Amino acid sequence: MDLVPALEEPLNQPLKSVLGPATAKVMAEHLGLHTVGDLLHHYPRRYEERGQLTHLADLPMDEHVTVVAQVADARLHTFASSRAPRGKGQRLEVTITDGSGRLQLVFFGNGVHKPHKELLPGTRAMFAGKVSVFNRRLQLAHPAYELLRGDGEETVETWAGALIPLYPATAKLESWKIGKAVQTVLPSAQEAVDPLPDSLCAGRGLVSLPEALLKIHRPHTKADIADARARLKWDEAFVLQVALARRRYADAQLPAIARTPRPDGLLAAFDDRLPFTLTEGQQKVSKEIFDDLATEHPMHRLLQGEVGSGKTMVALRAMLAVVDAGGQAAMLAPTEVLAQQHHRSVTEMMGDLAQGGMLGGAEHATKVVLLTGSMGTAARRQALLDLATGEAGIVIGTHALIEDKVQFHDLGLVVVDEQHRFGVEQRDALRGKGKQPPHLLVMTATPIPRTVAMTVFGDLETSVLDQLPAGRSPIASHVVPAADKPHFLARAWERVREEVAKGHQAYVVCPRIGDEEEDPKKAGKKKAPEDEADKRPPLAVLDVAEQLRGGPLKGLTVEVLHGRMQPDDKDAVMRRFAAGDTDVLVATTVIEVGVNVPNATVMVIMDADRFGVSQLHQLRGRVGRGSAPGLCLLVSEMPEASAARQRLNAVASTLDGFELSRIDLEQRREGDVLGQAQSGARSSLRVLAVIEDEEIIAEARQEAMNLVESDPELTGLPGLRTALDALLDEEREQYLEKG
Repeated sequence: MDLVPALEEPLNQPLKSVLGPATAKVMAEHLGLHTVGDLLHHYPRRYEERGQLTHLADLPMDEHVTVVAQVADARLHTFASSRAPRGKGQRLEVTITDGSGRLQLVFFGNGVHKPHKELLPGTRAMFAGKVSVFNRRLQLAHPAYELLRGDGEETVETWAGALIPLYPATAKLESWKIGKAVQTVLPSAQEAVDPLPDSLCAGRGLVSLPEALLKIHRPHTKADIADARARLKWDEAFVLQVALARRRYADAQLPAIARTPRPDGLLAAFDDRLPFTLTEGQQKVSKEIFDDLATEHPMHRLLQGEVGSGKTMVALRAMLAVVDAGGQAAMLAPTEVLAQQHHRSVTEMMGDLAQGGMLGGAEHATKVVLLTGSMGTAARRQALLDLATGEAGIVIGTHALIEDKVQFHDLGLVVVDEQHRFGVEQRDALRGKGKQPPHLLVMTATPIPRTVAMTVFGDLETSVLDQLPAGRSPIASHVVPAADKPHFLARAWERVREEVAKGHQAYVVCPRIGDEEEDPKKAGKKKAPEDEADKRPPLAVLDVAEQLRGGPLKGLTVEVLHGRMQPDDKDAVMRRFAAGDTDVLVATTVIEVGVNVPNATVMVIMDADRFGVSQLHQLRGRVGRGSAPGLCLLVSEMPEASAARQRLNAVASTLDGFELSRIDLEQRREGDVLGQAQSGARSSLRVLAVIEDEEIIAEARQEAMNLVESDPELTGLPGLRTALDALLDEEREQYLEKG
C-alpha cells in the first residue's frame, strides 16, 4: 500500500521535547502516550461543572477518583505512636462536602503542614486519590489536590471555562497534571491535518479537526463537547471504514476461478440422500454462497449462526460444490478435538461419497482427509500426497494445514471455523496456498452485533443463519448459587443422575485442568476484590472428576477431557462419549465449539462466573442437540448482588445469542472486542461506541465505499492517508495488505 509517509508536523513531536523527560516517561509508561498528537487524542473521560459538585455519595470503592468539593472543616490531632512516642504524631482530618455527601481526607506526619495551611473551610479544590474505608467511613488518604481559586493568571488559564475536564488518569499522574500538559500542547491542535474530505464535513455540518480538539479539551458549554464528540466519532469511524473498504476493493481486483457445481455431480448426489430438508435460512445462505463462488473474484463471506443452526451443513455443501467444479476445499479448525469432530461428522454425512478411490466408493465420490500436528508419520505422508495429487477433494485440519510442506493440487475454497480463534495472518497463510486466490468462507457461532461485524469484519460480506433446524429441543438454564444455597448444588447432581437413569449423558465443565504448576508471576499478583470466591483458585477438571466419582455421582462412569491430553487419548475419550459408553464427561472448554453428541442433555458449568457471556452461550449449545430437552446449570459462589451474578442471570434468561452478544459488549470495553479481532492490535476507538453509534458506523461505511470506488489511491486526501498510516501500525498494515 503506497500510503504517504506521515507528514512532518508538530503533532509528531515527541512529548519529551515539549513536556520534559520526567513527565514524558510517565505518560509513555502508564498511558501509552508518546507524541503531541497522542496527548491531544487522550480525551477527557467526563467534565465537572464549576457550580455543580461531584456526587460524593456515589464513590466507587478501591478506585482512583477525582472529585471537586468544598472543605467543610479541618482538624489537626496529635497522637502517640511507635514513631512518635511522646504524643508528637500528627494527623490532619479534613471533611469535604458537595451537597450530596461528605468525605473524609486524612494526612499524616510531615504531610500535614501544607494542607493544614491551604485547606481552610470554604476552600474549593479538586482532590484525587484511592477510595478506602476506615471505621466504616469512606476516606481518601493523602490525596493529591489542586485549589480552585478562580483568580491569578495561572489558575484562570488552566481552568478556563465553566467545565473542568477530568482525564483518564493513573496514581502516578493526576487528572489535572494531564490537563496542564494538554494546555501546553493545545496550540499545536491548529496544525492538525484533517482526515475527512471537506465535502463530508460540510454535508454533515461537522466542525474542523482543530476546532474539535480545542472544544473537547477546553469546552465552554455542553454544546461544545457535543460538537467535538460528534466530529471525533466520525474521524474514528471513517478512517477505519476506509481501511476496510480499501481491503475489500483490493480483494475485488484479484482474479479467482469461478466454481460452479455440475447439475448431476457430487453435490446433487449428496442432496438426494439428505434425510431432511434444509431450513429456509440454510437455503437462502447457500444461494448467497453459490452466487459468490460463481464469480471470477474471490468470495469473502462471514457466516454467523446460532449454536446448532446448521452452519456445518452449509459449509459442507459449499465444499462439495467446489470439488464438483474440479477444485479442492480446506477447512481450518482451531483445535484437534474440533478438527477430528468435523472430520467424523463430514465423513458420516457423506457416507460412501467420502470414499473416493476406495472399494465401495460411490460414483462421484471424493476423498476426505484429516491433517493435524500429532498424526503419525505414515498417515501424515499419505494425507500430504493425497492433497498434492488432488486425490483428496476435502481436507480438514488444524494449524498444521498452514505449514510450508502442505501443497495443494488446486485449492478453490478455504473455510475457517470459529474465526475469533484465528489471527488474520493464519487465514491469509492458508489462502496463499492456492495457485490463484481461493474463495474464503469464515464461520462463527459467536453471534456478532451488526455494528461489530461492520467494524471488525468489514472486509467480509455477512450471512446470518438464525433459524434452528427442526427437531432441536429447547434448553432450560438456571443459576445454581452454591454458596448461598448448597442444597441447590446437591439437587443439580441429582438432576444429572436422573438424566443418566433415562439413558442420557452429561457434561461438567471446569475453568482449569488441575495439573498446572503455580506460576510465580501470577501468584504474586493481587486479586481483584470482586469477591471472596475469587480468593480460591478456579475449580479444576481433575479434582472435580475425583470428587464426583467418590461422591454425588458414585457408580456412574465419569471420564475427563482436556487440552493437555495426548491427541489419541482425547479422540478415544470423545469416541466413547459419542458412543454412549461414558455417562459424564468432565472437561475444560475444549468442548466449547463443534462437539456434537445429541444424547447429552445436561451441562453443569462449575465456577460459571469465570467464563465470558459468549463462552457460556457456546458451552450451553452442546446440549439440546437431540429430541430430548436440554438443561444448563450455571454454578457460582458469587453473591447475589455482584456483577458476575448479573451476567449469569442474563445468560440464564435468554437463548438469543445476538441479545447476549450485545450484553457482553456493553460490559466489556469495545477495545477488547476490536483489539482481539484486529489481529491483536490495540483498539483505535476512543470516543466511538460500537453499540451506541450504529448509525454513524453504517453511514461512514457507505461514505468510505463511495470514496474508495471513485479514488482507491486517495490521491486528493493527504490528511486521510496520514490518518490511515497512524491507524495501520506495522501489524495492521500487513493485515490489510494480505490479499
